[in-house]
Amino acid sequence: MPDMDSVKQSKDYYLDIPQNMAAFFLKGSGSLGWGMENRLARIFNPTSGRTVMLAIDHGYFQGPTTGLERIDQTILPIVKYADSLMLTRGILRSLIPSYQNTPTVLRATGGISMMSAELSNEQLAMDIEEAIRLNASAVAIQVYIGAKYESQTIINMTRMVDQAMRYGIPVLGVTAVGKDMARDARYFRLATRILAELGAQIVKTYYVDEEFDTVCSACPVPIVMAGGKKLPELDALTMAYKAVQEGACGVDMGRNIFQSEKPAAMIQAVRSVVHNNEKPENALDLYRDLK
Repeated sequence: MPDMDSVKQSKDYYLDIPQNMAAFFLKGSGSLGWGMENRLARIFNPTSGRTVMLAIDHGYFQGPTTGLERIDQTILPIVKYADSLMLTRGILRSLIPSYQNTPTVLRATGGISMMSAELSNEQLAMDIEEAIRLNASAVAIQVYIGAKYESQTIINMTRMVDQAMRYGIPVLGVTAVGKDMARDARYFRLATRILAELGAQIVKTYYVDEEFDTVCSACPVPIVMAGGKKLPELDALTMAYKAVQEGACGVDMGRNIFQSEKPAAMIQAVRSVVHNNEKPENALDLYRDLK
């Protein structure tokens, strides 16, 4: 039994200082509960409020995409530069070391291939228990607004939102664009808002040159810009710079990083734009220096 005579009465009550009640740093995320907010804070840098997500999930419908033929050789060396990694459960289990601590966002829909006539015919391809087993920080659901299977893909997302909310796991809603679908601010305002209204905690969408700031403003949760097809390095850095300056909370880039001549240099250049507001030309100089 402790010697009560030697126990000193505490005097540090700080009676003149109110308890610190810091608000959560991410847009639209202040009422989600501790567990979900903690997972979001793994994906997004709490200092900058942004993320550089490395997307390597292309193989779920494209197979061995250029640059992803040998993920152990091309991706593992640059994972350390990413704030989070978007991928499938198969690649996570087979190739990503369990001791690496980069947060993961698991692709949770599938069922089609690039040979399919209709890309929107996706289904849920895993359940939330699998995400828990794999210690995922979030799950990603593809949604095709305006496509043939629009309703099916929306319900895929809402079902996953219901499952994920039970365990405090965020859902990333991805605004997919089919082969013949529009790519303008009006469409993306519609698509991103629908995903947020139906429960997605993060929305991934494409950058557009005109009125992208209105897309970000109208969406009540963080928007992450999709990288899209491979561009020249300066063009990709410029797109990332414009996106975050106009309201995006980061980027989810794949081909513009792993198909670059020097992926490690490119992802570090992207980081300088996203987290440090580096101008594209200066980031390109950094890329060249790191090559």
